[in-house]
Amino acid sequence: MKVSVTHSKRLWEVVEDDITFMEEDEDGFLLPYNDALVISLNVLDSKIKYVLVDPGSSTNIIQWRVLEQAKLIGSIIPAIKLFTGFNLASVTTQGEVLLPTNAEGVMKTTLFKVVEGDMGYNIILGRPWLYEMKVVPSTHHQLLKFPTPEGIKQIGGDQLAAREMNAISVSSSKGKEHAI
Repeated sequence: MKVSVTHSKRLWEVVEDDITFMEEDEDGFLLPYNDALVISLNVLDSKIKYVLVDPGSSTNIIQWRVLEQAKLIGSIIPAIKLFTGFNLASVTTQGEVLLPTNAEGVMKTTLFKVVEGDMGYNIILGRPWLYEMKVVPSTHHQLLKFPTPEGIKQIGGDQLAAREMNAISVSSSKGKEHAI
């Protein structure tokens, strides 16, 4: 199986880059798998683990505790917003913050909404970051691929981190009754 995605400036212009996912990209996985795409990302010169890549999210989100550990609480810009998830649970943001992200040498200043509470992931990268980076994510291949001036770069998913987060989620919901 070969999946190709082509980026171009306009349909009638020359193609910039091809992003291709090959069968070899699947090597080395723990099988069977249906894991979320969880990566590590350099933010403020620190490698942040447990970063969920979520093309369904309309914003980029960072945990309050991550900023607290980095001593950046003073950098938060007040901006209260109410988010509602798929289960209609609501979360109020504590503000927003602009932070430099470094993905394989590609630097972007990224706007994050700051949340406090019980979100397992340190960061959720949503459509704004994915669009800005021209990222093509593949949960099947557990990869992000994106064009750079030096060619196509990639960031591999951390399957063990994804499974760890899933195990935490499943264990915290045990004992609760669910209606279907």
